Amino acid sequence: MQRFIIRRFFFAIFALIGATLITFALSRMAGDPRFLYAQEGGYGITQERWDSLGVELGLDKPIIWQYGVWLGNILKGNWQDSLLDRKSVLGKIKNRLPPTLKVGLASYLFASIIGIPLGVLSAVKRGSVWDYIARGFALFGQALPVFWLGIMLILIFSVQLRWLPTGTLGEGMFSWKHYVMPTVTLGWIASATYLRLTRSSMLEVLDSEYVKLARAKGVSNNAVIWKHAFRNALIAPLTFSSLLLTGFITGAVVTETIFSIPGLGRLAFEAINNNDFPIMVGTVLVFTGMYVGFNFITDLLYAYIDPRIRYA
Repeated sequence: MQRFIIRRFFFAIFALIGATLITFALSRMAGDPRFLYAQEGGYGITQERWDSLGVELGLDKPIIWQYGVWLGNILKGNWQDSLLDRKSVLGKIKNRLPPTLKVGLASYLFASIIGIPLGVLSAVKRGSVWDYIARGFALFGQALPVFWLGIMLILIFSVQLRWLPTGTLGEGMFSWKHYVMPTVTLGWIASATYLRLTRSSMLEVLDSEYVKLARAKGVSNNAVIWKHAFRNALIAPLTFSSLLLTGFITGAVVTETIFSIPGLGRLAFEAINNNDFPIMVGTVLVFTGMYVGFNFITDLLYAYIDPRIRYA
């Protein structure tokens, strides 16, 4: 197990280095970085400033040297400044991260608490009315577009019933009510996927020979479901959960736009619209680091959940 952890750790480091290489290559494919400072509507630049920028950015050095300097600045926290307001990219990401974390974690808990138990119930009560209700929930969850669901929730619960607020999830958020609609909008489709994965895994395990043997030996139904079947059926939902949580944190652009959430997804969207390349590079690096980190944690949880797994 220790060798596996060390090996996976180095794989994660190599993945991060590969991500920085790709990001740096794409930044150079976009053209000379100095053009970002002289774009239309941006900041004027003279020939003297053009030449001095080339020296500051290391453009007079070989490309490998430029990558080393760029990576060193990233590791030291020097992520350049935004082209729009000249504020630190790292500082803007830190300010936008808490709202995204709050909504992402709330949506993750909603999807897990709703999707996994419904998946178990649907598998155990296969063919019953509970099975059809759970499958209908999953069908609607995967069929309804996120933008349409968010707008309908605002129209019903904010405009018509006036139960929930639609204000910005930032400094003006004072109660749990601000979380409800974004959490349901972002978490419904994920809970539907959780439900389908858990149901299919549970059905496969419940039909296995060792579960039949446990029932024949007189093991109680609850013990068969939760101790023998559920733990072995949790591998597929666990694999999905790492990508799900990272996707909630990094990719909720539509939800953040609908509910005016000042998070990372909206920051990346604004950077693309404004051609703010330093912000785009910063958000890509943060997103990549999250994906690699959560996948590393998921790999470590496999051995704990399923003792049959042995890593050579």
